[in-house]
Amino acid sequence: MAAPVTTRRWKTLETERVYSTPIFDLHRRTSAHPHRGERHFYVLSAPGWVNIIPLTPAGEVVLVRQYRHGISDFTLEIPGGMIDPEDPNPAEAARREMREECGYDSSIIIPLGQVHPNPAIQPNLCYLFFAPDVRKVGEPNSHINSAEETEVELVPLTDIKPMIATGKITHALVITAFSFFDLYNPPPHR
Repeated sequence: MAAPVTTRRWKTLETERVYSTPIFDLHRRTSAHPHRGERHFYVLSAPGWVNIIPLTPAGEVVLVRQYRHGISDFTLEIPGGMIDPEDPNPAEAARREMREECGYDSSIIIPLGQVHPNPAIQPNLCYLFFAPDVRKVGEPNSHINSAEETEVELVPLTDIKPMIATGKITHALVITAFSFFDLYNPPPHR
C-alpha cells in the first residue's frame, strides 16, 4: 500500500504589482516550496464580487442581457458585479447591483453562499444572494457612468434549468448561484 501524499504549502516571499486596471491588479508573486524551490506565479487581485437572484412574486427571475467583451457576445445573467469601497457589506453591494442593472429591489436579501471564482489565479470571493418578492422600483441605470448596457428579461424560474442545460445561460458564476439556490430551496414534494 502506498504511503499517503503529504502536500505542503508554498510560502510567499514577495508580491509585486506589475500592472493595474480599474477592475484588477496583476501581481507577480515569488513563492518558495520545501521541495520545489522558488518560483514566480501571477495573481489577478480584484475586489470581491456579488451575484443576486431576483425573483418576482409571480415566480419570474429578473435576468439581464448584456454584451461581454471577453467573449465578444451577449450573455444572459443575474445582476452582479464588484463590491465597491463604499458598499457597507456584500449584501448591500448585491442590492445596489440589482437596482442599477435591472431596477428591481426587495426588502429581503438572503445569503446563499460564497465561492472562489478561479482560485488558481484569483484570491477574491464571489458572494451569492437571493432576493424574493422583488418589485420594480425604477429604471436600470448601470450604463449611465460605465460601459455597461443591460436589457432586462423576466424568465419563469421553471425555465432556468433548461436554459442552463441548452447553453442559453453560460456564465459560470450565474450557474453556481442557481446551484446554491437549488441546494437551499428544494422544490416542493409532490
